[in-house]
Amino acid sequence: MSDVIPDSSLLRRGWTTGACATAATAAAYQALLTGAFPDPVTITLPKGETPSFALAREALGPDWAEAGIIKDAGDDPDVTHQALILAKVRRGDRGSGIVFRAGEGVGMVTRAGLPIPPGEPAINPVPRRMMAEAVLALATRHGEAGDVEIEITVPGGAELARRTWNPRLGIVGGLSILGTTGIVVPFSCSAWIHSIHRGVDVAIAAGLDHVAGCTGSTSEAAVQSLYALPEIALLDMGDFAGALLKYLRRHPLPKLTIGGGFAKLVKLAQGQMDLHSGRSQVDRAVLSQWLGECGGDAALVTRAAEANTALEVLQMARQAHLPLGDHVARLACETAKRIAAPAHIDIDVVVVDRAGDIVGRSTGTM
Repeated sequence: MSDVIPDSSLLRRGWTTGACATAATAAAYQALLTGAFPDPVTITLPKGETPSFALAREALGPDWAEAGIIKDAGDDPDVTHQALILAKVRRGDRGSGIVFRAGEGVGMVTRAGLPIPPGEPAINPVPRRMMAEAVLALATRHGEAGDVEIEITVPGGAELARRTWNPRLGIVGGLSILGTTGIVVPFSCSAWIHSIHRGVDVAIAAGLDHVAGCTGSTSEAAVQSLYALPEIALLDMGDFAGALLKYLRRHPLPKLTIGGGFAKLVKLAQGQMDLHSGRSQVDRAVLSQWLGECGGDAALVTRAAEANTALEVLQMARQAHLPLGDHVARLACETAKRIAAPAHIDIDVVVVDRAGDIVGRSTGTM
């Protein structure tokens, strides 16, 4: 992804997997009841929008019907963009209600702490409600009870899921069917932030007292070398420090370690909550001032103020044997504690360079 975030007002919105699964379910159930597939099929989203979806697949059997929708994520770089979302609807026993099944490429929940309990398909509550409402509306219209089994399939979903948080969250075998509004807003990063929140929930449900939020794999490896945390304690925070800390404010754990590269944690130290280079910038004048506070002379501070990158300032500090990394880590820790307050969380910060070497710690125990 480019570091430059496009103007969202110029970008095309898309549809969540939950919206596509709902459209496929509605089309399949209508075909089961009438023998004919609606194409396009129209559904109602949680906020009242009524989008229509073209069908990519239709199949009809004696007691089942299946419809497929190609997911269009708009201009968002969504891992499931252009995935085929299939819904097979079968008649259920009278009084059985609506039962959800995971087909190929849809994960199963195996850990507590997620919105869906262990042993259930990873189809989140809002998509379940949307599908149920679509089925019940059709059942009422045709004088049916609406007792059906809905099986959602995403061919290739298991491979796509390896590029998501699902393995760490204990969702095995495939993707989650997600969405709270049915709409994908380009570059809102809502799926990533949703995964951060669910990661905290899983850690709490597992009884963990220490988690780590890291900006990438390099800083995560450095934190692991210090604390040997279990995999479910490792939260892929990315650039969303604020999203993690605000969620922990409402759902606290005893201890949090934040790990990240020098430039990203300079931004956290300067009060930024989104660390992406396209949405926040290092204030190099302030950074050079900090170098002076660490013992740098006037000439070095002047050179630092004219540096092209934060990394260049770090290199100046290391050559002069000045503890700029520790200073940044302590200030970043203070910012994190302010964001997380009033929750009482023991927070420490680990700063790494591009090679993964630890160049600063808020605890001062390098």
